[in-house]
Amino acid sequence: MAQNDYKKGPTIGFHFVLNDFKTAAALRASGLGNVLSNKDWAKPSEMSPGMALSYTQGLTNNIDFTGTLSGSFLNYKVPNSRVTDNSDHLFLEAAATANLKLLSDKYYVNPFLTAGIGASKYSGYYGAFVPLGAGIQVKVVEDNYALINAQYRIPVTDNAAYHLYYSLGFAHTLAKKLQPVAPAPAIPVVTDRDGDGIQDADDKCPDVAGLASLQGCPDRDGDGIADADDKCPDVAGLGKYQGCPIPDTDKDGINDEQDKCPTVAGVARYQGCPIPDTDGDGVNDEEDKCPTRPGPASNQGCPEIAKEVIEKVNYAAKNVFFATGSYKLLAKSHKSLNEVAELMKADESLMLDIDGHTDDTGKEETNQTLSDNRAKAVKDYLIAKGVADSRLYATGYGESKPVADNKTAAGRAKNRRTEMTARNF
Repeated sequence: MAQNDYKKGPTIGFHFVLNDFKTAAALRASGLGNVLSNKDWAKPSEMSPGMALSYTQGLTNNIDFTGTLSGSFLNYKVPNSRVTDNSDHLFLEAAATANLKLLSDKYYVNPFLTAGIGASKYSGYYGAFVPLGAGIQVKVVEDNYALINAQYRIPVTDNAAYHLYYSLGFAHTLAKKLQPVAPAPAIPVVTDRDGDGIQDADDKCPDVAGLASLQGCPDRDGDGIADADDKCPDVAGLGKYQGCPIPDTDKDGINDEQDKCPTVAGVARYQGCPIPDTDGDGVNDEEDKCPTRPGPASNQGCPEIAKEVIEKVNYAAKNVFFATGSYKLLAKSHKSLNEVAELMKADESLMLDIDGHTDDTGKEETNQTLSDNRAKAVKDYLIAKGVADSRLYATGYGESKPVADNKTAAGRAKNRRTEMTARNF
């Protein structure tokens, strides 16, 4: 027989395991003789059970490689650690071992020795160990094995502990052994001038290397259409366009099959159509502050406010008066503000910015508060006259925006002012 007739194929195993820390501690403390004479080994009830999954691959008839991952819930006293939690946590161990079998897998009962390297994880602590042990493999039926294994796991890092590891499991070989294959008959010599693997008798393009799927003809752009039939042989395309890409008539980067306006350049977010201009004023809706009311681009697409309205608002702003050092409106302001209220009610599209300003006399904080309150007083008056709050924007600027020199009485008088600006966006 050939040397590797009984080399094990890929094999998966499932195992029940017991972790024995008590016996390992006794062995280290008093030696094997005392443990045996004093019967100082752990009972199964004192061991921690778990489950394991293994993968085995034969290297030779007598040596198998095995990788094992086991898990148990237990209270593991991690050496040289600060773990004080006495509750059970998941204890994971992974080991890679070589199993030296006394016999090949031809035999039903097969003892073996095992050695390797492993790693453990418990509650954030990692350790490494060397597993040394022995076991017995029993072939139940072909490619199915019962396995018994015992290991002494010797730590090689500070965060691993000595312990014994026992396992009982079942393993199944996934791949069947390959049977000898009869040599293939000699392939007769065939003619293939272009060397593309397609016989000239079956090659529609016998002098140019090509693809079997295209009966030996080339396809430079790889679109599945032979170059001879492809009107765009260097650009991948579709059969319904004779090998050319889907056209883009309006050259907007969106092909005609996805373009809802294929003859007019547009943008992808409008499926190839131009950005709409609902009110037809020449300002597209994305830039138009008033998309349903036509207006010039100079006013951001909104209708221009009549010059007469602007003049009346400016005039009214110059005729707003307050009691000295106060935000109480004087009665002589009412006529002008009433006219502004009527203008606002006559055109619901209008909005009004009301700005309060002071000179620099006194404290800056006091001036800021005064300007806030004066602007609000004008707003409150207009609301009382029927103008919606949402159309009025009152802002105080204190002494921060002078229009004249605060060093003169005339300049300070100009800086104490109320400004109103009408807008429709």
